[in-house]
Amino acid sequence: MYPNLYYVIKELFGINVPFLKVISSAGFFMALAFIPGAWLWGYELRRKEKNRELTYITKTITIGKRTLIKRVLLHLILGFLAGFKLVGLLFTPYEITDNKEYLFSWKGNIPVGVLLGIIWATVTLYVGYMQRLYRPEKKVIAVYPHEYVPKAILVAAISGIIGAKVFGLMENWNAFLNDPIKNIFASTGFAYLGGFIVATFAMWYYHYKFGVQRMRMADALAPSLMLSYGLGRIGCQIAGDGDWGINNPNPNPYGWLPSWLWSYDYPHNVLRKGIYMQDCTWDDYCNKLAVPVFPTPLYELILCLFLFAILMLIRKQIRMAGRISAIYLMFAAIERFTIEKIRVDVRYDFWGFHPTQAEMLSVFLFVCGVFLFFIAPKLNANRVRKPDGDV
Repeated sequence: MYPNLYYVIKELFGINVPFLKVISSAGFFMALAFIPGAWLWGYELRRKEKNRELTYITKTITIGKRTLIKRVLLHLILGFLAGFKLVGLLFTPYEITDNKEYLFSWKGNIPVGVLLGIIWATVTLYVGYMQRLYRPEKKVIAVYPHEYVPKAILVAAISGIIGAKVFGLMENWNAFLNDPIKNIFASTGFAYLGGFIVATFAMWYYHYKFGVQRMRMADALAPSLMLSYGLGRIGCQIAGDGDWGINNPNPNPYGWLPSWLWSYDYPHNVLRKGIYMQDCTWDDYCNKLAVPVFPTPLYELILCLFLFAILMLIRKQIRMAGRISAIYLMFAAIERFTIEKIRVDVRYDFWGFHPTQAEMLSVFLFVCGVFLFFIAPKLNANRVRKPDGDV
């Protein structure tokens, strides 16, 4: 396992790049999972626009205005932070071994931060000066749904991270009460389904605010969500972030199945759990699990890719708005509920039942999916009429 990118690069290429220790491999590979999902969502929106399932909205903009000083200040601050923390990593005079300790400290490179901030603010002023007009003009433009993707992804990412962390803290409430600061800023302890629910509400409000046809936007997004979630589990597997299964000491009963796909002990896991590995030189990432477990992130990757393929196959046959989203919700709920049976997680006690948070949320999502599937015809009966008169 590779707790951060430093060990990935060192192991694969033999290159020693100390500043990469602050970049979590779990977070890095999860971020990469957004890329194919965002591309696919944009592709699906363009396809629906071409098929006239989605249409544009009109928006009045003013061109040639002076650059707002608050925009210049914002870019100055963002540039400073980027230089101070990120670019500054290349020039730090000390070795950084902990990403949280660095990112949430006053450590960084002030000259680089000031320089990058000034450059970004200057470029913003120059571009604004070149585009300004003596008399600003108002212009009506057509905005298509696929043009909202970059901002919508940002909204989903921020709200999803916040939601996943909040639900993760709720799931481990006693640990949070014992050390709130440590748990809030920990790079682990995220609950995906909690993040998904919060991001869904945030996206719904975002698209409502801009008058976009939300149900068809959601249908276009459904396969992307399944793909990105599955690919994101690669980061969990590579880092060994605790999203593994229950103990599985049994021998592999299938000759054709690789042993690491049957059970795995997660050496060098980022949580530092297990027994110490003799002669290990990986700083304090020298533990492996005493008893191998089911590698559930890999199982989720396989299941999600399979369900993603089904969604891609049926998406063109099911044109009724809301139905693909409903099927996605039911698929996602079944996948997660199933994997919870062999996954390590906190269990609650309700009237003799011992569900996990993910199991309860899975049931909720499945019920929502069934409900949405059956009310979809009513949603379609109330569709917004297109500008050319077609429905």
